Amino acid sequence: MDPRLQSLQQRLQHVFSDPKLLQRAVTHRSFSADHNERLEFLGDSVLNLAVAGLLYQRLGALAEGDLSRTRANLVKQDTLHQLALGLDLPNVLRLGEGETRSGGQQRPSILADALEALLGAVFVDAGYGPAEALVHRLFQGVEINPQMQAMGKDPKTGLQEWLQGRKMKVPTYRVVATTGAAHRQTFDVECEIPELGLTERGIGGSRRAGEQAAAAAMLLTLKATQK
Repeated sequence: MDPRLQSLQQRLQHVFSDPKLLQRAVTHRSFSADHNERLEFLGDSVLNLAVAGLLYQRLGALAEGDLSRTRANLVKQDTLHQLALGLDLPNVLRLGEGETRSGGQQRPSILADALEALLGAVFVDAGYGPAEALVHRLFQGVEINPQMQAMGKDPKTGLQEWLQGRKMKVPTYRVVATTGAAHRQTFDVECEIPELGLTERGIGGSRRAGEQAAAAAMLLTLKATQK
């Protein structure tokens, strides 16, 4: 398997029994006839059901209409685009030459569709339970409330603002290891907050993506320690 897809499995926290499903999920129709649109169709339904369940649990006093509006905000393209960036999907997408030249790897619609396709792929590979668990992990760092807006801040910015709001120093990042050939390296990055004695790691297809993944992991840890 492509090392980039192996790293993606780590970020998803799901190892595919059928690796072809993972490959298909990140394949755009411009690249191959064996593309991700059917998985995207399936993943859209999985996402809506999993998010509905999440909101039912977290916002127990909310009326049906408010729940529907909050869900629409969570599953909109802008939000899915940010989640896709957190998974470093631009680094693993398989696009045709034309789409690649036109910047398709960074196009929000393509990234949002690929994220839904990944959810569909996990559902086909292992059933609803693991797919739902993946949705819950993806949205774990998203503040969910009736007045919420779509995700706008990347994890590094969110972490820095969290620390600065408590008058703490910004975190430090360092590359722990790199693997793979020069043109497709994977970066293992460490995020440290010395004042709290906390360290988390993240993996990405670039140093920046690794730092974002490490920051996202740190935010989850901080959120857990506040409970």
